[in-house]
Amino acid sequence: MNLRFVAGTEGFDLRIGDRVVLRHSESCPALVMARGNPEVVMYRGNFRISDKPFEELVPLAWRQCEGGVELLDSGAPVASIVLAGNSFEIRAADPAHDRLRIRFHAEAGECVWGGGEQMSYLALNGRNFPIWTSEPGVGRDKSTELTRRMDAEGMAGGDYWNTNYPQPTFITSRWIAVHLDASFYSVLDFTDPAGHLVEVWSGAARFEVFSADGPQDLVGQLSTRFGRQPELPEWAIGGAIVGLKSGASSFDRLEKFIDAGAAVSGLWCEDWAGIRETSFGRRLFWDWHSGERSGARYPQLHERIQALEARGIRFLAYANPYIAVDGDLYQEGRAGGHFCLRRDSDEVHLVDFGEFDCGVVDFTREETCAWFAERVLGREMLDIGISGWMADFGEYLPTDLRLADGSDPMEAHNRWPVLWAEVNARALASRGKTGDALFFMRAGFSGVQAHCPLLWAGDQSVDFTRHDGIGTVITGALSAGLVGNAYSHSDCGGYTSLHGNVRTEELLHRWCELAAFAPVMRSHEGNRPDDNLQYDSTPDLLACFARWSRVHAHLAPYVRHLCTEARESGLPAQRPLFLHYPQDSALFTVQDQYLYGADLLVAPVVEEGARRRQVVLPGTGIWRHCWTGEDFAPGTHDISAPIGQPPAFYRPDSAFASLFAGLKGVLEG
Repeated sequence: MNLRFVAGTEGFDLRIGDRVVLRHSESCPALVMARGNPEVVMYRGNFRISDKPFEELVPLAWRQCEGGVELLDSGAPVASIVLAGNSFEIRAADPAHDRLRIRFHAEAGECVWGGGEQMSYLALNGRNFPIWTSEPGVGRDKSTELTRRMDAEGMAGGDYWNTNYPQPTFITSRWIAVHLDASFYSVLDFTDPAGHLVEVWSGAARFEVFSADGPQDLVGQLSTRFGRQPELPEWAIGGAIVGLKSGASSFDRLEKFIDAGAAVSGLWCEDWAGIRETSFGRRLFWDWHSGERSGARYPQLHERIQALEARGIRFLAYANPYIAVDGDLYQEGRAGGHFCLRRDSDEVHLVDFGEFDCGVVDFTREETCAWFAERVLGREMLDIGISGWMADFGEYLPTDLRLADGSDPMEAHNRWPVLWAEVNARALASRGKTGDALFFMRAGFSGVQAHCPLLWAGDQSVDFTRHDGIGTVITGALSAGLVGNAYSHSDCGGYTSLHGNVRTEELLHRWCELAAFAPVMRSHEGNRPDDNLQYDSTPDLLACFARWSRVHAHLAPYVRHLCTEARESGLPAQRPLFLHYPQDSALFTVQDQYLYGADLLVAPVVEEGARRRQVVLPGTGIWRHCWTGEDFAPGTHDISAPIGQPPAFYRPDSAFASLFAGLKGVLEG
């Protein structure tokens, strides 16, 4: 549907169909322009960004022009808005005006979602969200001691809006979506209920507008716009991926999981290329190849991978787009011109990643993309039988370096995860492995959907905290799914353990319950594995993981159905309740439970010590409890939720009802 201007007595509307997108009048101007004066500081992927704009200009008068309107100041045009189908561009006439603040129309009671993968809030109303990919922080709650301590140690505490994967796209309950088609720094500001503000650090901004009669069609349009993922491979949904990083003994430990009855589809050893001990914990040696260091930690790796695959178990590894200066690949990369350079010289720009320095691989250079995809991901990983990997990081591009293509790092920063995803997808395609091998990413931005087949929720703290614990993985999956990411999962057990914050048995149980109802179930030993409980630490935890891995495997036929839906319609596997029940505005802010497809409802327990929880059952039909067989009418219910029995319900009239009815037997078997 195309945009159009509608003139009024005091100004004009920009409309899509009969819905107002932007409204301009002298009493409520749609645009404010200014000149920026920014300060950007980065420390280990954490950014402090501020601005002191000046020479602010608010054009009030307007006149029509070819293709759009001009905004006037003292009778002279100072900005223009030009339409092109469902998009429009706002441009300042003076290039010195490099800050735009656009006010989009809002109506009373309108709810807003989007912003990429948001970890704290599904509904964005009442808050602003800077769009800048970064480390999300540890704690992410300025009222907590952990966050304050991490802030003091290196700006590392984070806040509710910090995310690995931001995206300047928002959806409203009037069933329109607005997308800023640019990668420079921006802010989505929903603090004013009378207008949705978008701040843009540029003198020109192009927006795309989508509309639909309901949320499912709107989400499908966004999925089409950004690109749909290939369906997940059978092995990835047919069992759990066990994450172990203890060198060669990882293979022996895996046998304990299998002997306990776990449904295992993969072994993930992120330490395949070696380790490095730091004050943060056990880190990896960032030198992505199966050389001497890898051979010492994982002898005869190729043969071991083959032996696992003969048993139907894939081997997964790890890579990121940085190379340590003390690694073998660094000199090769430097000689080939594959690293970003310092602004003031032809020396490699080095980044401190926490007690070791790395070069940033320059993906603006075609030769470098080809080198990393072929030399590293292809020859060193795919060719020895590795079937997948965590494609980590992508958020660390500094703003004070020099890129091969001459682009501004401030503009390239948000694009970096997309370039990183393209290189990974290119490697899979070069070996004919698209749809079979699987990489997963935490970093993202607009367009990553077309290349990255699977998200993971990043580095949650090993706890139940509101802004950084287990519950954030639900919010992250739901928000990312609304903007075109069909598949998400998390580190089962959490990752970040600092300052005495360690895993409890309760947390590990509850995370298993949650992970079983995600498209991919994968465990992680965390950054301090020796200080924390692992799933093979006790017989009870091992039995817990085995039990829920079987539940996950049992649901594989249903997940395959969800994969087909995602390919055909763009709907994500995990869905906010309002996606299927948009007529009920009370569902707009529900973020601690979700629909797994249309027929299964999951309400994980994400509060420490909870043995009951409130569950909202939407719609008009009956919902059947997966573990007791009891039927419940729609509404809000207080449901028993002991450890081992998270609230989960299915539709008795579902085509998969017999599969769901079998879950109880799988859990008890």
